Amino acid sequence: MRVEDSQFRDGAHSSDTDAAALRADARHNRQRIIDASRELFSSHGLDVPMKVIARRADVGMATLYRRFPTRQDLLAEVFAEQFAQCAAIVEAAVANPDPWQGLRSGVEGLAAMQAADHGFSAAFVRDLPTASMIEQKLQEGMRGFEELIERAKASGQLRTDFTFEDLVLVLMANSGAVAHAKEAAAAASKRLVAFLLESFHTAAVEPSALPPAIEAGLSGVVFPDPDQ
Repeated sequence: MRVEDSQFRDGAHSSDTDAAALRADARHNRQRIIDASRELFSSHGLDVPMKVIARRADVGMATLYRRFPTRQDLLAEVFAEQFAQCAAIVEAAVANPDPWQGLRSGVEGLAAMQAADHGFSAAFVRDLPTASMIEQKLQEGMRGFEELIERAKASGQLRTDFTFEDLVLVLMANSGAVAHAKEAAAAASKRLVAFLLESFHTAAVEPSALPPAIEAGLSGVVFPDPDQ
């Protein structure tokens, strides 16, 4: 039986279309898993059961494990953007020839990340001991900030009693301000970090103007709403 060339061409076209549809569906499922994981990790921590993630993403467990065989694989993907952004902030800060401006830009950049991701970094830091791969990435960032701190001290621009642990305190304070400020998180973060940085430098640094103040009520901080 003779088969027309057009039949082969039509069959090939149908096969290509089906394959493209499958690839698009796979990408869609992958992104749904990542989005669901990011939301759940932010609100419930990194130990959310995989079955809960699958349910939120509306995919089967087989699909979830096919895309991400282990929790570490999923964490690496979910945090990939934050890792890249943090690395870029530290790299640019270390490259700054002015030690104080380098430290300042690094701290401001990290604080801005906290303000932008609405609790994601808080969940990340809180559950860090459960994720050794993530801890390794943070260690790399820590070394960059330790270098920035030592450079600023050596230049006489940073007070000598400032330590890396004080940087952690800044981020803890910033995390609390961001959580309470909600819609004004970015503005609250900028003003708080500016105030703190002004207390860390020496007389060798010219004081900087503070960002605008925000409207903030005391009652929500002293008597927080338990339902929020």
